Amino acid sequence: MTAAGVSAGRTPSLTSQLQLTRRLFSSREDRAIARQIEDGLERVEAGILEQVSFADPVADVRSRYLLAAGGKRIRPVLTLLTAQLGDGVTDDVVTAAQAVEILHVGSLYHDDVMDEAGERRGVPAAQEVWGNSVAILTGDLLFARASRLIAAIPGADVERQAAIFERLVLGQLHETVGPQPGDDAVDHYLRVLTDKTGALISAAARWGADFARAPRAVLDPLERFGDLIGVAFQLIDDVIDLSPEAADTGKQAGTDLKAGVPTLPLLLLRRRAEHDEADAALLARLDALRDGDEGDLPRAIAELRTHPVTAETAAEAHRWADEAVAALAPLPDGGVKRALVRFAGMLVDRAR
Repeated sequence: MTAAGVSAGRTPSLTSQLQLTRRLFSSREDRAIARQIEDGLERVEAGILEQVSFADPVADVRSRYLLAAGGKRIRPVLTLLTAQLGDGVTDDVVTAAQAVEILHVGSLYHDDVMDEAGERRGVPAAQEVWGNSVAILTGDLLFARASRLIAAIPGADVERQAAIFERLVLGQLHETVGPQPGDDAVDHYLRVLTDKTGALISAAARWGADFARAPRAVLDPLERFGDLIGVAFQLIDDVIDLSPEAADTGKQAGTDLKAGVPTLPLLLLRRRAEHDEADAALLARLDALRDGDEGDLPRAIAELRTHPVTAETAAEAHRWADEAVAALAPLPDGGVKRALVRFAGMLVDRAR
C-alpha cells in the first residue's frame, strides 16, 4: 500500500507516518524504498497493540492507553528506514520497530509522573486517570514487554539492549537530580538529552540495520547519528514548548516551564540573567510560574519565545543535526542516505 492509498479509515497515527514517508522519499527513484517502509508501518501499527496485550484486564487497558492515543512513531519509521541498508522489512525488523516504540511510550508514563504533566498526546496523562503508582507500574510493564520482544529476536544482543535501557534511566536520573557542584548547567542538560532522548533514537537507527543484516560497518555511524539527532529533536521540542500551538508535542504551550522541567532557553536565560537586569526580571517572572502564579503565563511565554535565547536554542539544534548528518559519511550513497539527511532536516524544522 502506497502513501497515495491512505484512506479515511486509517488511524491518525498511521496516516501521519505515511505522510512522513512521502516527505522522506520525494523522488521517483526512491519510491520503491518508500513502499517497503509504508508496508512495514502498517504491520507495525497493526501489531503494536497486540504486543502489549495482557490477559489481566487491569494491565491490558492501562498499557494500551498512550499507545492507542497515537503519536508520530518517529522511532519505528527510523528502524524501518535503516533496515533498507540490509534485507529490508523482515519480521525481526518489525518486531524491533514495535519494541522501540513500546520502550519510548513506557518512558512517557514515567516522565509524566515526574513532570506532573496533565496531558499527553491530546489525552489526560495516565497518572491523572489512575494515579502515580499505576502509571509507574504500567511504564514498567511496557519496559518488560519491550525487553521480551528484543530478547526473542534470533541473534539479538541482549546486553546492548540492557545498556540502552540503562542510558535511558541514567538520563532521567541525572535530569531529576540536576547538575552537581562545579557542573555547567547547559553542558549537564545536553548530556542528559544524549542519554534520555538519544538512547532510544540511536537504538532505533541501529536495530533496523542490525536485524536486517546490513553490513557491520554502517551500525556505529547509524548509532552515532541517532544520538546526535536525538539531542537536536529534544532541543526543537524546547522551542515548540513556547509555541502558542504546541501541537507537535501534544502538550499546552509552557507545559515544561510550569512543571519546572529544564529547557535550554531557560538555562541560557539563567546564564544571561547573571549580567543583565532585564533578563533577571524575566527569569524571576518565569520562576514564579512554578510557584503557582500563572496569571502572567501567556505574556511571559511570549517574551521568552521572542528572546534571543530561543533563537540560540534553535541554532544549537541545527548544529547537532548537522553533526548527525556528518556522521552518515561512511554510509553508501543512495536513497537511504538521502532519506536520513531529510529525516534530520525535518526533525529540526518542526518549529518553523
